[in-house]
Parts: sequence; structure tokens; C-alpha cells
Amino acid sequence: MPRLHGALGALLLAVAVGTLLSGRHSAQDKASSRQGLANGSTGGAGDSGTAAAGAGFHAPGSCEQSRPAGGGLHIVRFRNYQMAAQHSAALDAALGGAVAGSWAWVERRNKAAAYPTDFGLLHLAAPAEAGLKARLEQLHFVRDVHPERQITRSLLAEPEPAAAEQRQGTLAQAAAPCSSIGTEQPQQHGQDVPLCAAKRPGRLQTRPTFDLEDNQSDDAEVPAGSARVANDTFAAAASAARRRRLQQMPGQTLASILQADQIWAQGFKGQGVKMGVFDTGIRGDHPDVRHIVERTNWTHEPTLDDGLGHGSFVAGVIAGTDPACPGLAPEVMLHTFRVFTNDQVSYTSWFLDAFNYAMATKMNIVNLSIGGPDYLDLPFVEKVAEITSAGIIMVSAIGNDGPLYGTLNNPADQNDVIGIGGIDYADGIAPFSSRGMSTWEIPLGYGRSKPDVMAYGRDVQGSRIGGGCRSLSGTSVASPVVAGAVCLLSSVVPVGKRWQILNPASMKQALVEGAIRLPRLNLYEQGAGKLSVLNSKTILERYIPRASLVPRKLNFTDCPYMWPFCRQPLYAGAMPLMFNATILNGQGLTGKLEGPPEWTPADEGGRLLDVQFEHSEQLWPWSGYLAVFLRVKPEGAAFSGRASGEFKFVVQSPPAKGEKLPRRSFVHVPVVADIIPTPPRSKRVLWDQFHSIRYPPAYFPRDDLQVHHDILDWHGDHPHTNYHDMFNMLRDEGFFLEVLASPATCFNASNYGALLIVDSEDEFYPEEVAKLAADVERLGMGLLIFADWYHVESIQKLRFFDDNTRSWWEAATGGANVPALNDLLVPFGAAFEAGALESEVSIEGLAGQGPFHMASGVPIKALPAGAWLHRTPAKQKEGQPPKPGQGVLGLFQHGAGRVGLYGDSNCLDSSHSRSKCFKLLTYMLRWAGGEDVPALTAPAVLQASPYGTFEGMPVRRPDLNFTEISPVLQTPLRCYPNSQLEFHGASFPQWKVPVSRPIRQPAASQQQHAAEGNATAGQAGSAAQQQQQGVGTADPQQQQPAGGTAADAQQQQQQQQQQQQQTATNQTAAEAAQAAAAAAKAAAALKAAEQELKRQQEALQKKAQEADRKQKEEEAAAAAKKAADDAAAAAAQQQQQQQAGGAGTAGGAAGGGSGADVDGREHPDISTLAQAGEGGPHHVEDHSRPKQPADPEPTGEGAAARTSSLMHQKTAAATIASGSSGSYAQSLLLEGGLLCGIAGAVLWSRSRRRRGLPPRLGGRRRLLPLWGASEARDRHE
Repeated sequence: MPRLHGALGALLLAVAVGTLLSGRHSAQDKASSRQGLANGSTGGAGDSGTAAAGAGFHAPGSCEQSRPAGGGLHIVRFRNYQMAAQHSAALDAALGGAVAGSWAWVERRNKAAAYPTDFGLLHLAAPAEAGLKARLEQLHFVRDVHPERQITRSLLAEPEPAAAEQRQGTLAQAAAPCSSIGTEQPQQHGQDVPLCAAKRPGRLQTRPTFDLEDNQSDDAEVPAGSARVANDTFAAAASAARRRRLQQMPGQTLASILQADQIWAQGFKGQGVKMGVFDTGIRGDHPDVRHIVERTNWTHEPTLDDGLGHGSFVAGVIAGTDPACPGLAPEVMLHTFRVFTNDQVSYTSWFLDAFNYAMATKMNIVNLSIGGPDYLDLPFVEKVAEITSAGIIMVSAIGNDGPLYGTLNNPADQNDVIGIGGIDYADGIAPFSSRGMSTWEIPLGYGRSKPDVMAYGRDVQGSRIGGGCRSLSGTSVASPVVAGAVCLLSSVVPVGKRWQILNPASMKQALVEGAIRLPRLNLYEQGAGKLSVLNSKTILERYIPRASLVPRKLNFTDCPYMWPFCRQPLYAGAMPLMFNATILNGQGLTGKLEGPPEWTPADEGGRLLDVQFEHSEQLWPWSGYLAVFLRVKPEGAAFSGRASGEFKFVVQSPPAKGEKLPRRSFVHVPVVADIIPTPPRSKRVLWDQFHSIRYPPAYFPRDDLQVHHDILDWHGDHPHTNYHDMFNMLRDEGFFLEVLASPATCFNASNYGALLIVDSEDEFYPEEVAKLAADVERLGMGLLIFADWYHVESIQKLRFFDDNTRSWWEAATGGANVPALNDLLVPFGAAFEAGALESEVSIEGLAGQGPFHMASGVPIKALPAGAWLHRTPAKQKEGQPPKPGQGVLGLFQHGAGRVGLYGDSNCLDSSHSRSKCFKLLTYMLRWAGGEDVPALTAPAVLQASPYGTFEGMPVRRPDLNFTEISPVLQTPLRCYPNSQLEFHGASFPQWKVPVSRPIRQPAASQQQHAAEGNATAGQAGSAAQQQQQGVGTADPQQQQPAGGTAADAQQQQQQQQQQQQQTATNQTAAEAAQAAAAAAKAAAALKAAEQELKRQQEALQKKAQEADRKQKEEEAAAAAKKAADDAAAAAAQQQQQQQAGGAGTAGGAAGGGSGADVDGREHPDISTLAQAGEGGPHHVEDHSRPKQPADPEPTGEGAAARTSSLMHQKTAAATIASGSSGSYAQSLLLEGGLLCGIAGAVLWSRSRRRRGLPPRLGGRRRLLPLWGASEARDRHE
């Protein structure tokens, strides 16, 4: 099954016709009007048959509120297109037995009403609504039924339509992150951290694709700090310089710069091409746009004219005739579709009706200045596929969310759409232009390269509302530049064969193959490069329908264009290099590959490559995907050099009209890559991508609660998207970062120095928990986890109503899924707290790493003894002693491996980071790989006793079914093609074992176990392969060197035998040196442990003597009291004994409810968690946290990671029993300490019995296993 682009392929192949969600529709129902339904239509002026939705016209600048439409309105989607009257008649016949008046067809009055449709609007009477809906869903010609919702508006302001400043202010209010729309105003964490969310009205957009012109004057100074920390600002200095440059070149227009005037001179100006502009409309008598054939309005505003100016500008760029700012195709036939209001608001349903009309009126090209992150808005996405299937060429803006990566907007990120990015006149990428890769395919696959081409998007000249020229910036400006060029290029093709060879694929081929690559930009920034009208014209003049691949060649050594692949060469044993290419099929709407692609190596390195493919089963519409997996064979472990070759495939399409044989096209793709010897383990880092989930398919909130303008976590959380700066830094530091896109059971831990889990949102398989525990403890792998904020009450308040989908959006989790991370940390005896901490963090002694900011992070809740804990700065109130800061960075040794925890990932994220902690990450990786980093493990931060408590652990949302959005909970455990070959098809019965939290021990015991783990690390490393053999059924071939099974591999090994022997000798010497150093370190640690044990034994003896003395005193006091009591009356004696027993019981209960841990320290829960931000200390709202009830007795495999087990105890016992690094004296000390401990426990228990107290720790169930048989354990014990 395809995985790299499977979501897109399955989606587009599932339906060939568009679908509709509930939305605004013009409606006039005579029957329903008598019942007071607000569905009247308001026809537009001029030449429009406009539909209105809602309750007629409303002034711009109002705040939208959503509620269910009255009167039982429902949208019924049909399986085919028919006239509305035919659909109504079919329903009437099918529902003939229904009660008269129980339902009514609601008429829609707009231009699309004259053509077949695929949906209808019905009024269902309340008494029979449920029954009628069930009957409708059972009809064979009905696809589905959705309740209709209407929008009402509460007026906030009433600005003049042309008042841009007032309009901007209104939009800022409408998109305010803490709007009171549809919900109460919740309390906030602090002054700058909202606990609510809202979006601007309409279809979800990211950053508006218009109104991005630079408002500063040419001489304005650039304000300090305008270097685009997020999406808010960009400097205007460069723009001003470009404006002055343009003014110094008289006669230079956009058309002349693109050399379109040379094509005009040949008589081609867009004649005979029908161009649809989906925007804000245009005046019918616009003086500079003369070939306006038709104007239509699809919004609720009763006008055809442009009140914003953007639609006029776009139309002018395409078809303007003003000599100062001419359009690229001045004689094109222009059709305007007004789908945006003057408030820049649009709804999916408006587009669906307008798209239907565009297909009915046979548009040739359409331009969309719309963008949003929701590529799972299925009605919209499917309708776009239907548009392109009709042969309509769609051009769309890629989005204005740059310079952030992973911010491609839909529909420009679809294969069948030409996505356009923006550049300036100096051929530099515009800062606002969105970057790739696409995020449809992750985590299992790799994204596609977008945009397709770049065009001028800064300071572009276009038409004003009433005529004349103005300049605008934005990718919605670059999009009409390409749309105008497409119109011009279409007119070059002779009319007789124009639409026989022109289609979305052939036009994209002409654009990308004719584009000019820009220097200093990579593939995911510029696509194929800058638009070249003349080059594309030459291609179309000799074009023969064919298939091609984008990009045309895969040279993974070409930097910076092929970033990130050119930054990290290939080597044996690594996760595969995945590349997702796009197949363009200019031969026809549909097609297929005749067979799998064939790889042909061209040199020695090429023969060492294992090349595999996945591809679309069917190419539709006009395109498909081709996934390439590159691996180095095991026999190439010591190879260093270039690898090259090519793969080829054949695309077949049905014969065109008048042809008898299928069309066939051969595609050849050259491949070049570098191979190096496999790096040492300590330099190899594995990035966990598998457990990352982002919007869509669900609402995952932002990681930094103080970023108000971006409510979604939608950038992919990939090292090549929003963590690209971190990836570059790691490569600069000599680390090799590989991506794990399968479960944690699907890799060999002995190959990696550390596993990096950053900002994970998904759950973990129980087998993953058990396997990672063994990887760290036995194989010495490091584990580094960077979490993010988590607070259930806050998550529940980050909800908002989306008026486009007519549904409440509920946050699925916090910035990270902290409860799932805590489940992963169970066998390590550590945990994260809940909260959203704002504080500065400083680690003394880390060269190159200054103070950095924790932005909405979580503190450390618990660590084992012997851990190192770094805290936020201490707080001190006037007249009070200083209070220790929150623990935020924890590190500890666990067996042969090491674990590091930090509660925030924003300092690694390039999207909204307020400060960087890249150097901290490099030091943590060095430490996890076995190096000593004194700044991280300073004695001052060492915790001699276990830190924190496991009481009041963060819990999951009780009101959300996380299974609906969790790939882990939805699918069985398996390894995907993105994993190493030896794990394909594997099963993991050896990891179906429960795990438990280890017994909390004092620091001396922890250090002793750490010393023993270091002393036996060499043995663990040598046994690593045996440990990882448990993948599926035993296969003897997998246990042998893979290179010994083929003749060519044997020949290669013979040629490299001498080099391998030398390498082995060097490696043996290095391992011997490391073993000697580890032995010396272990000996020193052992000596220190023996001294510590001796000290503890003496302390225990003193405590035992003190306890014996106190016991004797208590016995003497009890005897004296008994003698005095004997003199009293029997009744008084009995009453006093009862009172004494009741007081003892009450004292025990009070002790059990204390908030102090066994070490005597108090541990505040989230209600008192300090929030130390720059604006002063503030607190999470004060709600008492009820104790979580005990879980029922666990059953099934899913409970394995949350139940008790003896695995850890058995491992520890085996280590102690081995005696290889111990001594006879050490055994005596251990036995003596154990006996003293037992004696002390017995004396303590006897003392409590004599005082009438129960022989256990009251209600505090922590260290001693003295639970009653009838008591249920807490889930975290």
C-alpha cells in the first residue's frame, strides 16, 4: 500500500466528483418562509444572479457567531449530477409515503441553478426529522446528509468599504485569540497566555494572502527586532531599495521584465482563452480591464464590485491595459467569481457552487488567491480534483507563512495544481513566501517538493479599484503573474490543437522545465525556479504529450538546491533516504506505470545502493507520486565515494480521441549520491518522527501559548521543516541525524548513541516501552526527551467554533502528550509534571550556550536518586526565605545508558522560538553518547535521594476519544518500508512483557548499579546483535553478514579485505582503550560505593541503637502509666483506652494525607505551580486536583506497559549475582546493611503496635510493599 503519498492518492481516487459540506447557500423556500426561516436570497446588482446566505446583507466588520439553522435544514449530497428539479422529483417519489408537509425542497437562486448539481437543501419538519434523515441515508442515490447551519452576526463596527485602516482593525478583532465567540471567557494562566482560541471567520486560512504591501515609506527606519521571529513582521528596507531601483529604470514593467512584450509582438495576447478569477470581484466598467465577459457573486454581500481592491489588482495583473502597469494577457476573456467578501472572508460552500459553475461554463484557467493548512477539507480538495479533471488549469498561491518551513497552503500543495511562491526583483525569495515540504505524507513518508515555480511577488504593479496603478506584495500577487503567463502561453498554441495538448500536467511541465533555477535557494524554497515565459513558450511550441518526473534528476550531492539530502551522505546501516517525487502525465487524465521502476547502476558505488520504489497505482488526475528509498548495502560499510546510476519506468495512458493504441512514455531519471563509511555510534542520532501528530486531522494547539496569531501546530515537527535549523546545527557539529518513521521496535539500538523524542503527541505501543527500556539499560543507548506544556483544564478551554465546518474544535492534547511520555518513562522511575511554565533557564559552564527561555514548558515531576537536576532561578518574596526554582532539566544514568529530560521543545523549533538551545542539545547528545560533560553533571545539582513524587500524575482528557486521531491506537504494531530492511515483516513477541517503575533507592545504590553497568558495557555491546535478533521468526540468514550471500558481494569483500582488516585493528585498539578507561572509572566508582555503604551501615547502626533506647524509654513510661491507671475505676480505665485508640487512628490518617514525600520535602501540585514569566510571577488557576481512582485489574496486551513486572528486578538481581565486578567485602557489607535494615523495620513495627498504630505508612503507599489485600493500587505505583 502506498505510504509516501497514499493519503493524496487514496483521496483523489476515491471520488471523481466534488462533495459539499454544510455551508451558506442562497435559499428561498416558500413553505419554510411561513415558518420564519432566515434563508432569503439577495440578488446582486449588474450582471450577476447572486446567491446570498444567512439572513441577507450584513455590514462588513462584524464578528461572526455560529448556531444551528432553525427549521430542520439539511444538506443532502447526491451520487450524481442532475438538475435540481430532477433531484427534487426523485426525492418526492422516494419519500412519497411521508407525512404531507414533513419535508420541503429549498430552492437555491444563483447562476449555478441553471446547471446540474450534486446537492440539495431540504427542510425537515421537527416531528419527523430523525426518521426522514434515516430514510434519506438509505436511498441508493443519496450520498450522505448533513445538518445545515446558518451564520448570524453581532455588529462590532461599520467602517467605510474603502477604509483600509478600519478594516484591518476589524479583522484583528475578528481573529483575536481570546474572542468571546460562542463560549465564556476562561481564566488564564497569566497575563500573556490565553487559555482560549479563535479563528477568523470563514475557511481556515493561515496568513491572509493579500494586504501584504509594505506600508513603511522608502526612508523609514527598520525597527529593531524586525527579523521575523514568527509571522508578524518583515523589514521594509530592501523593499524600499527595490522601489528606488524600479524608479531608476523608466519603461520597465512586469510584462517587459518577463519579456512578455516579445510574445505580444508576435500577435499573441491571450486571445480565445477563458480565464476565471476567484477573488473579491471587480467593477463592470473598470477602465483598465476591458475584456470582462461575466461577473458573478457567490458571497452573502449583494454586490459584484470590489470593495477591497484585491480582485481589481489581480485582474489587472492578468489582463490590464494601462501602459504603466499592463497585464500579461491583455486580450484574455475574463470571468470574475466574487468568492471573498470585503472582509477577506470566504466559505467552502461558496467555492463549491462557484467551481460547479466554472466547470459548467467551461473555463480554461482559474486563479485562486486562497490558502489554508487544511488539506483534509475533503469537499474542497475533492472539488479541486474535479476541476482539474475537467481539464481546467488551476494556479494558486502557495501561502504567506514564510519564512517558516512546512507551511504550504492548500490547494497549491496538490499535485494537480500549479503552486506559486514569491520572489523579489533581486531574485531573492520573499520573506513571506511559504516553504515546503508538504506534510500530507509524514510521519510514515516524506513530503513533496513545492512550490512548483516562483514569480515576482514583492512590489508588483497592478490596477486600482477605479483605475490607475498600485503595488502589492504577497504570494496571491505572484499567483496571478503566473496565471497571466499561462493565459499568454495558451494563446501561442494553435486553436485547432490547443486544448488537445494543453492540460494541467502539460502546462506544469512547460513551466517547471522552462524555469530558471535561483542560486542560494533549495528545492523546498523555490521548486523548479523562477518563471521564464520565453523558455516555456519554446517547450510548448514543440510539445508532444508525454510523462515526466519532478524533479527531472536526483542529484543528492547538489548543494544547496538538494538540501537537506546534500548535507548528509549515505552510509550502511542507516535509515533509508526517502524522496517523494511527482509524476506528471501529459498524455491523459488517467494513466499507470506498466511495471515497477528499474534501477541500473553506473559505477561501483551505484552497485552498493539498494534502491526500492513505491508509486501510485493509478495516475489521476494528470499526476501521481513516486517514492524512492535509497539504502547502502552492508558490504558498503567501509566504502567512500560517489554512487550514480539511473532508474526508468514507462507510463501508459488510454488512447486519445481518434487514436487506437494506448499512449506510452519512457521516463529516465539519473541519480547521484555520496557514500561514506558508517560513522561511530556516538555520532549517530535517531529522531522519532513516528509519534508526532499535527493538524490536520485533528486540532493540535500551538506549542507556545504566548504565540497568539497561530493557533495550530501544523508545520510537521520534522527535522526538515520547523526543526531545520536544529538539523543544520547537528550536521555542523558532526552528528548524523536519521529519521525513525516506524515504531521504536523497528531499529537496532546498538547502532545509535541516542534516540531523540521531541514534542510527541501520540501514544506508545506497550512493546515500544519495554524495548526502549532494554535499549537503554542493556545496550547503553541514550534517550533524550523534549516535552511541551500540558494542562487538562487549559486544553479543554482551547476550543472554538469553526463556522466553515459548523463544528466545535476541541484540542486533542497539549503541546505534547505528557501522560504518554510518562508511560514511556515508567521503567526509568521518572516523570514530567503538568503545567505551562514560563521562565529563563541558565546552565552554568556550557560554552556557547547562554540563557534561554522556557516557553510554555512542563517541569520535572520525579527523578531517581543520583540524578542531576537543573532548576529555574530561585524566587524570593519580601520578608520570606528564597524558594527553590522549578526543576526543568533532569539527567540520570540507567543501567548502561543515560536519560535526559527537558520540558520544552520551543528552543529547538524554528517556527516560534524566542531563544535557541542548540548548544544544550549538542552537550546532551555528547553526554548521552558516553562523554563526560561536567557542566551538566556538576555536584551542586546532584540529587542524593529520589526527587519528587508520583502522586497526582498528569492525566489524559476524560472527555475525548483519542483513538479517533491516534495512529498508534488505530493500527497494529508493524514496521513500515521506511525502516531498515531486516525489520520488514517482523513481529515482536519478545517485547510483549509488562514493565514496572523501579524501586526508589538511595544514591549509593544507584551509583553502584551505574558502575556495574559501565563495567559490563562492553559485554552488552557485544551481545547487541543477539538482543536485536528477536524480530519475527528466527532467520539464520539475518544472523549472517548480508554480504556473504551473493557472489558480487564476496568479490567486493575480497578487494577490500586489507582495508577492513586495518579498520578492524584500529577499532579493536580504540575499544580496548575505552574498556580500560571504563574499568578505571568503574573501579573508582566501586570504591566510592563501598565507602558510602560503610557510612550508611554505621548510620543504620546508630539509628538502631537510638530506636532501641527510645523503645526502652517508651516501655518504662508505659509501665508507669499502667500503674497509675490501675488505681482508677474500671469504667474510667476503659474510657481512657478507647480515647487513646481513637487518637492513634486519627493521627495515622492525618499522617497519611500529608503532602510531604518520604524525604520530608513538600511537593506542590499544579494548583501552586509558579509561572515565572517576564511580566512577573503568575499562577495557574487554583483548582484542587482530586486523587485519580485506582485502575481496574489490567487485562490484555494494551495494559502491559502500565502493570507491575519483575523484569527490572530480575535484571538488577542478575547484575548483582554475576559478581564479576564485586568483591567478598562488598557482599558482606550488603548483607550487613540488609540485616540492619530488617532489624530497624522490625523494631519500628513493634513500637507502632505498642502505641496502637497500624504497622504501615498510613495512607501513603510508597516504598514498603505493605498494601492490604483489599486495597487497590494507584495506577502509577
